Amino acid sequence: MATIISVHSFRGGTGKSNTTANLAAVYALEGRRVGVIDTDIQSPGIHVLFGLKGDEVEASLNDFLWHGRPIGEIAQDVTASQGIAPPGRIHLIPSSMKPGEIARILREGYDAQRLTEGFRQLVDQLGLDILLIDTHPGLNEETLLSLVISHALLIVMRPDSQDYEGTGITARVAQELQVPRIRILVNKMPEGFGAEAVARRVEAAYGSPVAAVIPHSDDLMALASEGIFTIRNPDHEVTALYRKVAASLVGANGG
Repeated sequence: MATIISVHSFRGGTGKSNTTANLAAVYALEGRRVGVIDTDIQSPGIHVLFGLKGDEVEASLNDFLWHGRPIGEIAQDVTASQGIAPPGRIHLIPSSMKPGEIARILREGYDAQRLTEGFRQLVDQLGLDILLIDTHPGLNEETLLSLVISHALLIVMRPDSQDYEGTGITARVAQELQVPRIRILVNKMPEGFGAEAVARRVEAAYGSPVAAVIPHSDDLMALASEGIFTIRNPDHEVTALYRKVAASLVGANGG
């Protein structure tokens, strides 16, 4: 049975998509078949981390939502381009970067129920072990439906007041929806903060375990989204933290 993991943040700028891509790499390097779906349709971007430019995205999630194209046909196998050896695989389902498609989303919306049906179809058609859903920041119908079918939720937050409040809302909603496994990632922690103290504060505030506290990294910033950090830097301390997060999200159903 595949493990469906939603990666979410209450607002943008937390490093959510970067986290999703790095988790995908960790799982694939462990030999798992991984799907990554970009449901941040209003502001897509995770394809860049996998080495794709916007004009190289020939098929997108938008084609499934509006044009009836089977979702399995949209998935792009990016395994070889990332230097990952079999049996691990990464299949990416990007969202469109075309201004007209984004404008249509903003103007007309889409059928969120069809999207969640697509998640299940993707798992079956590609024989996935893990499906990672890179969600749109904030809470909307798409996010709620994603949480309902997810086995695990990773909430990515930065250690500032706005994120503390927003993360609390997200955690309470996920708890009410009975998401089986809720974890929090405190990301981009500035120097001078104590990681253990931050983790205790967050866990006490939200009643959910902290998967890791990842410090601000100049090495990660220097990569500037031109690749996946865990693949480029397998021995880095930040990579070890991503592995820790990945392990915390996979439950008894395996993945």
